[in-house]
Amino acid sequence: MDFLQNYRRHLKSKIGHLGLAFVVSLLVTQLVGCSKGFYKNKADKDVYAILKKVEGDVLGRTSDFSIETPNANRKDGKLTSQEVLDSRDHTEKITLSLDQALDYAIRNSREYQSEKERLYLTALTLTGEKHRFRLNFSGGSRANYSRLSDGEENASASSELSVGQAFATGGSLGIAIANDLLQYFTGDPRRSASSALSLNVFQPLLRGAGKTVAAERLTQANRNVVYAVRDFTHFQNSFSVKIVNDYFDLLQLKNVIFNEYNNYESRQANTEYLTAREDRESPEAQGDAEQNELEAKNRYISSITRYRNALDQFKITLGLPQTCDLRLDDREIELLRSAGAKSFYLDREEAFEIALKHRLPLFNQIDRFEDSKRQVSIAANQLKADLNLISTTTVDSDGGPTDYTNFDFNKVRTTVGLQLDLPLDRLRERNDYRVTLINFEASIRSLGKNFDELRNLLDQRIRELEQFRQSYEIQQNAVVLAQKRVEGNQLRLKAGTVIFRRLSESQDALIAAKNAETRALVDYLGARLDLLVDLGVLESDQQRYWLKENPSKISFKKNPSLSADDLPLESEGVVIDPNKLFE
Repeated sequence: MDFLQNYRRHLKSKIGHLGLAFVVSLLVTQLVGCSKGFYKNKADKDVYAILKKVEGDVLGRTSDFSIETPNANRKDGKLTSQEVLDSRDHTEKITLSLDQALDYAIRNSREYQSEKERLYLTALTLTGEKHRFRLNFSGGSRANYSRLSDGEENASASSELSVGQAFATGGSLGIAIANDLLQYFTGDPRRSASSALSLNVFQPLLRGAGKTVAAERLTQANRNVVYAVRDFTHFQNSFSVKIVNDYFDLLQLKNVIFNEYNNYESRQANTEYLTAREDRESPEAQGDAEQNELEAKNRYISSITRYRNALDQFKITLGLPQTCDLRLDDREIELLRSAGAKSFYLDREEAFEIALKHRLPLFNQIDRFEDSKRQVSIAANQLKADLNLISTTTVDSDGGPTDYTNFDFNKVRTTVGLQLDLPLDRLRERNDYRVTLINFEASIRSLGKNFDELRNLLDQRIRELEQFRQSYEIQQNAVVLAQKRVEGNQLRLKAGTVIFRRLSESQDALIAAKNAETRALVDYLGARLDLLVDLGVLESDQQRYWLKENPSKISFKKNPSLSADDLPLESEGVVIDPNKLFE
């Protein structure tokens, strides 16, 4: 035990300088190092600043963007799977209007949160690329103790502080201050110390030179953030319209339930009436009535199942637990009926011109085509020879490892030179260049296809809009006629002037017409909003935009197009002659 204590005291006395170096290093580490929370908050600050600027430049407005969630402040790894499971087990009854459903989806939808995080990560990548072209500081120290077999002991310590920066020209600058200390504890008590200040400059003159090449990663990262902001903005509109369409689809399915139930009650009444009649027309009518009653009951039960399945899927879309009892606001469908089918008209060329000016995904497709063009020139640059300007300047200090005021600038050592690497082997670069040429050709085809697909999409939207508008008007009339037909057949059946089958057929037509009317209205709303999204002009931040006459940033015509290709299928109650379609 005494031996160990003596040896420890011996080491302590011999490597005092070494211990001091370690202590200093640890203190510097604690002072310079920051908490995890600091790094997270700094990343958020940088990313949100980038997004706010890009939003202002691209969209002309800014938003309070954040990816924070209720779990954001939980400590790393402290959330258990059981807690996640428990959070998905809520049985309370929730009634959501459409506005409330939209707000809930924005705050809780998994898809929406993923899109926000995708945008955040794109901007986060840009912060890394920007960092390459800023002053970057680094520092560190190292301490060693050694004991040789002959008993000689020594300790050494070295430290360095440097700053460097890359430039858009492709060059770089580095400045470093370093010192070394060597202390012998046995034998000749020698001690040596030195400090050095160095300046290093590197600048390519051919391959890798110039902003286009050297700053390509930064350029692309900046452009990627622009693309991501456009994509997210388009997603916001598309997501909002999806929630609106899903909500009204559910209300339409709910309406079907009531229609089917009313139909079932009518079929029950038919059966009871025919059973009670003393002069029944025939046993077949009684059998038909009972069969129709069973079919109506089956349709009613099936409509409930379809609604519940769709409602459960809507909960997933919103981010609601499956265990909650979600109820919808029936007033929304009544408000939609009161608003009616808001009509507007577009011809094909006008729609395409609008999309060229406003559709954000199209802007990204065009800009990515420009990216492929730029990649060709960058790959061509890599075929050049390496010709680099290199310069190193060093000055030493004799005053000790920490005497940085004693540099002798009369003894500056400077080296300047050129480094040449002839392009004798550029097979990999040649292949990369050929790939970029092929990719550019592919991008030409892709952009052309994008234009064609956009025209096709808009043409389909315009045709569907006109189809659903006319379908809604037709079904409105069909409901009125079917209702009159049922009422008339019921009276005639009692009077004995019509057979039961005619009443049954008219009741089938009435239930089909009622379901089709609501379906056509909901389809028209969906087609109208989808067209505005595809044009890039929907302003989904307006309050209850789905009920507005024109929830967009542009004006539309109120009358149908006079172009033969865009004639409506019906005009003033007269169906168009097919010969006019193919003139």
